[in-house]
Amino acid sequence: MNEGRTTNGPAHRSWFERLSHVLLGEPQDREQLIELLRDAQQRHLLDPDALAMIEGVLQVSEMQVRDIMVPRSQMVVVQRDAALQEILPVVTESEHSRFPVIGESRDEVIGILLAKDLLGYFVNGRKPAFNVRDILRPAVFIPESKRLNVLLKEFRASRNHMAIVVDEYGGVAGLVTIEDVLEQIVGEIADEHDIDEDTFIKKHSEFNYTVKALTPIDEFNDYFGSDFSDEEFDTIGGLVVHDFGRVPRRGETLTIGRFRFKVLNADSRRVHLLQVLMRAPEEEGAFPVSPSET
Repeated sequence: MNEGRTTNGPAHRSWFERLSHVLLGEPQDREQLIELLRDAQQRHLLDPDALAMIEGVLQVSEMQVRDIMVPRSQMVVVQRDAALQEILPVVTESEHSRFPVIGESRDEVIGILLAKDLLGYFVNGRKPAFNVRDILRPAVFIPESKRLNVLLKEFRASRNHMAIVVDEYGGVAGLVTIEDVLEQIVGEIADEHDIDEDTFIKKHSEFNYTVKALTPIDEFNDYFGSDFSDEEFDTIGGLVVHDFGRVPRRGETLTIGRFRFKVLNADSRRVHLLQVLMRAPEEEGAFPVSPSET
């Protein structure tokens, strides 16, 4: 009996020949390549996670910075003349590690502040005079039209993790980080601030929460004492998307009743993660200040 007969059988040879054609330049278009790779996954010749990353790589090569950047209005920034006591709440509440430092407006980005550079002001009881200019890192500026694969290569070469995005007139359009680019390839990158897989809601303070978009509306109502209807939608993400009238982009906000929803993570098809701010009971018209609004 030929032990290698199964390995070289018609089905395997057919797929291998098709892959050979791709590597030799046939077929020519991207759609046929993806179809071939998906066929390989269905035959268990390619892991589903590997397929998703390959598709992400192909997608990144066609995307531009403007497709994933955090819009200018949603950037969490630090004022150049801010005192240390004013900066610390921004750092701790946003849970970011890098912050654009601005002058008179968001068009005037004078550098990047790394949260870790603030630690020196709290070592051994030291209280040196604080001036944010003393610890600024240079800001990198890139055009909206830059391809993501090119940007990723530049991030790796320069070891920068954040870039300021400018429009054709030189104004600040937003910012982008290396994590934003990598998430297009490998999916959302979990960190110590993300919600555990077996929970839907994470509490940060009495009025500030992170909520998965897949949270069932009845569970949301039970937790927050709200009365959203679940007749038309099953999840809080479905309710938010409906009120937007479209799939919102990351950073966009929406107020429904006593709740303000901010999109923390979303793709072109659905919302994944929301920040939920609750209106303070004693201040009917006001919401707690979000770091992105400073």
